[in-house]
Amino acid sequence: MRSIWRTFSFLGTHPLAKKHKTKTFLRFLKWQIGSWLNPYPLVFPFVENSRLLVSKGMTGATGNVYTGLHEFNDMGFLLHFLRESDVFVDIGANVGSYTVLASSVVGAHTIAIEPVPSTFIHLKNNACVNQIEELVSLNNIGLGSTSDTIFFTSGLDTVNHVVTKGEAVKDAIKVNVKTLDNTLKGKAPSLIKIDVEGYEKFVLEGAIHTLNNPALNAIIIELNGSGDRYGIDEHEIHQQLLSLGFQPYDYDPFSRVLTKLGCFGSYNTIYIREEEYVLERVQAARKFNILGSKI
Repeated sequence: MRSIWRTFSFLGTHPLAKKHKTKTFLRFLKWQIGSWLNPYPLVFPFVENSRLLVSKGMTGATGNVYTGLHEFNDMGFLLHFLRESDVFVDIGANVGSYTVLASSVVGAHTIAIEPVPSTFIHLKNNACVNQIEELVSLNNIGLGSTSDTIFFTSGLDTVNHVVTKGEAVKDAIKVNVKTLDNTLKGKAPSLIKIDVEGYEKFVLEGAIHTLNNPALNAIIIELNGSGDRYGIDEHEIHQQLLSLGFQPYDYDPFSRVLTKLGCFGSYNTIYIREEEYVLERVQAARKFNILGSKI
């Protein structure tokens, strides 16, 4: 239920957004009833001709069922910003919602990174059901500041994370970790999404060359206080991104307006390097049909 209210807050007050909220609530009720009657995984229509394999309990994936786009503003930004010639990096890909949007809907190349093997299987299946294997590089690894092995939780769905020292976890698994710079092998992404439940600082430390590449124009990053578990002050991440020429923005997919922020938000924040270039791109993008609403 939390995910649906989170999406409501993203949608804002645009007239089309208000109409979309009504559809969202009705789809929420329909899914709750339908998943109770049929607990098995379903191939669900996603955006345009793309599809998602969805099971009850998949927080992010079922959020897409309810709303069309679980993280509406950020996913809308991805759809409007990316082009077929771009490289997108999906760090903390989970079951692949962002990956499917980037490669199945837009046609961009995606490098998807998901450390938890059981979740990685869902990611791989979603790439398969959308027949985008040639556009997507799937990596069952974690990312950090150095190459290493670390322990992850594995039974927490979208909030699996690197286990902290002294944290009692029954389902911990050992995962190989690389740096983003080494993983990309010289490839230059236009957009990166980072959702690693508080481990963002260490991912960025292993991405120095990537972050300094002028081809990178936008980063969608989750800064929501999760860094506290690792003793990280997320304002330091904010300052690091500012020093690299990025500024924090919010995006309204309905009006295609970028709003500059004073700092990062409560969930995801979009950091942009060249506002004029990015704004020109999103405003020139074609429209996408999201549950009957055109964005």
